Amino acid sequence: MEAIARSQFARYSHRKVGQVLGQIRGKTVAHAVNIVPFIPRVARVLVQKTLKSAVANAGKPADLNKFYVTEAWANNGPALKRVRPMAMGARAMYKRKTCHLTIKISDEPRRK
Repeated sequence: MEAIARSQFARYSHRKVGQVLGQIRGKTVAHAVNIVPFIPRVARVLVQKTLKSAVANAGKPADLNKFYVTEAWANNGPALKRVRPMAMGARAMYKRKTCHLTIKISDEPRRK
């Protein structure tokens, strides 16, 4: 059985979320749920919520050790363009990055 959870338009850079996802990819769901709170990144909150959503989409399994995080990735979302005022009426453009996060869990470990 496979379950998917997505989080879209999250206000994190996809590279920073990817660092957290690299820590849990391929591990059992029970192990991933235990280690995510201790990862020293702000994006862990988003990953933790999405991982719990994937577990809920699987139908609340009794034993989380039988499920694995088979795939987890973050892609670029649309950038929010903002303007910062500068001297002499000029402006500086900057982008607030967003990402789309997807986590798949399955009862079969990922094949290499």
